[in-house]
Formats: sequence, C-alpha cells, structure tokens
Amino acid sequence: MDNLIQQTACSAGAEAVLSLQPSSSISLTYHSLFGSHNDLMLLELDDRLLPDILRQRITLRGQPDEDAVLCTSSKTYAVKFVGTSNSMLLIPPSEDVSRSCNNKDDGSMAVASVLKVAPGCMELVEVAPKLDELKLLLSQNPYSFGEASEMDTSDVGEKTGSDLYRWEDLVERIQASDEELKMGLQSISAVEIDGYWRILDDGYMHAILSMLLHNVILNNWSVDALDEDEVLGMLEADGFPRNIAKHCLQAYCSEVDDEGVCVSRQCKLDERRVCVCLAREILKGGKMKLEIFMQKWMRKLPDGMCASFEMLEGEILTEKLGIETWLYPFSVSSLPLTPAERFAILFQQRLKWEWKDLQPYVRDLKVPGLTSEALLLKYTRRSQPTAEAEPVFSAR
Repeated sequence: MDNLIQQTACSAGAEAVLSLQPSSSISLTYHSLFGSHNDLMLLELDDRLLPDILRQRITLRGQPDEDAVLCTSSKTYAVKFVGTSNSMLLIPPSEDVSRSCNNKDDGSMAVASVLKVAPGCMELVEVAPKLDELKLLLSQNPYSFGEASEMDTSDVGEKTGSDLYRWEDLVERIQASDEELKMGLQSISAVEIDGYWRILDDGYMHAILSMLLHNVILNNWSVDALDEDEVLGMLEADGFPRNIAKHCLQAYCSEVDDEGVCVSRQCKLDERRVCVCLAREILKGGKMKLEIFMQKWMRKLPDGMCASFEMLEGEILTEKLGIETWLYPFSVSSLPLTPAERFAILFQQRLKWEWKDLQPYVRDLKVPGLTSEALLLKYTRRSQPTAEAEPVFSAR
C-alpha cells in the first residue's frame, strides 16, 4: 500500500470517496484501528437478494463439520470466498473517524482513513437443498404398528433423544430453505405426530390402504367419490388414529371438486398411487416372473381400477433370463438426490442403460444452472450405433 500516507490532515470518510468527481483524487491514510478485522467480510449480492438481506430474512445453516449455506425463505445458496488480484479498501463513514473535515476553507487536505484491506469477497451460488439427510434422519425411526398401539403418550416422550425431530430441529440440521424443507417433507410423505415429524412404516401404510380398500368393497363405495369424513370415521373405528388416517388418505387420494354440492369433502382413490403401493407389496420379497407378478397385481386391484405396466416406471427393472422376463424392485425414491451419487448407484446396477429405462431415474434431479442435458453430458457417455437405434448411456 505505497499510496497510503500517514499525516495530520483533515480526516474524511467513505462519503468523500463516493463524492469524488471524474479525474479527481483523494489521499489515503491508515485508520487508527487499521488491522485484519477478520469479523468483517465483504459479500457480493444479486439485486434480487438485497431486500432479503436488508430485512434480515436470511439465515446461515450448517453443522460445524459442513460448509455453511445461506437460505432465504425459498432458496439455498452456497457461500464461497473469491480472491481478487486488486486490493479492496474498506473506508468507514466519517462519523466513525476521530476527525472530520468541517471547515472547507482552512486549507487542510482531505484524507480518507482505511480500516482494512480486503483480499476478496464472499459470493453466493444457488445450489440444490441437501434433502438426503432429511430422509436419512426420519427413516431411522419410522412410525409403526407397535408405536400406534401404545396409545400412552408418555412412551413418545421417552424417544425424544436423538431419534425424533421437531420442525426447529430439522431447520437446524438440514441445509435447505423453509420452503424447500416443507417440499422435502411432502416428497417423502412425512407427517407431524405429537409435534415430531415422522415417516410411516411401509407395512403400516399398506395396512391402512388395505383397510380402506376393504371398506370400499364392504360399503359399496365408489372409488371416484369417497366421503372423507365417513372414510376417516371408519378407519378410526378400525383402530387407526384420525390424523394418521387422514395423512394416508391424502397420500392415496386426490380431492374431487364437488362445486359446492356436498357439505363434506369428497376425494377419489388415485389409480397410479394405489397400483404402485400394491405392486411394492407384491415385490417386497424380491425378483419375480413377469407373468406371476401381473396375475397377483390384477387380483389385488379394487373394482373400477385398471393397472398398466407404465405405472411402474421408476419403481421396477426387468431383465431377460432365457425366454422369460423377470422383474425386481428398484425405486427412484430410494436413490440419493445428489447427481454424482445417483449416477454412481445407477451404473453399479447396470453398466449400460437405454434411455427409456434411464429417464425415470434421472428426471427428478434438479441442479440450479444445469439442464437435464448438461447433467447427462457431465455424468454419462452416450452411444448410438445408428440414427434409428435407441441411445445407450454408460458411466463417464
């Protein structure tokens, strides 16, 4: 900093620098508190983020062993340090300087006091939320038959150590904005039970669906027009807590627009969701011949529902053994959301993928700033013997 001078002169602050006219200059001096000031960092911001910063609508999230991320209400940003070759000088406002230039006619020279020389600044890069940790945390202690039958709420209190999580616990642990975290909870079908966010055991979810389908047959209900209150009342009478029964109803049904004709809410069984759940239950034992699977699948379907093999995209894989076709469960919901980890597992499962098989397992990947084509280019090699042939993808 050869330009910096130490002299007894009229001290000016940042205002003097900001008001400099073209081709003019100002002398610099060391501030009396000049130093490294590691508690002061420069942050470069996009104009769209400025209102969130000024109104303190941002949080920094991350564990001690993680790189911190900055979260707004709806997005997550990595915080990265960027060094610069040019020195950036931090000059405080005049009120923070011991002497100011009050008299412009005394002939004294204005000198700006430098508090710190910044070697670079922090910048924000939008990133995908880290929601794999959410699934891992909640899957450690799913809500099951045993817990549901214990009706004594004191048992819940005994589990409040490290295996149950309230909303504020998840906010502290998961590197995601509030909106992204809510969407993540919805995507894994989590439900709040006694103040804690839980996922339901697969067997418990299937039991509720089985009881629902049993009641549909028993009461001759239409799968396209279920009375929500009546259904919940039946499930509650069968021993399922009402809030959990309602959660499962929302998981397997979609709302019907009754245009104000009915007082109570109407819903209908979602054909694909129900068929996929039944298929998962059949295949939980592992690999099965296609013909046997289809026979079992069709027998389980309630009247009024039709299943198609296309419903199982992203849920099963098939392979040819001689003249027979076998299938086995391989659900996209069990795969990590990080692209590198996702593609590593996919290519461990198969060395080569045709696009029609691969597409259901990569279409949910979202990386800010990267298109689906860019992800494929980064993690796969594409080969196509002829223009008419189906493209094949292998690991890069």
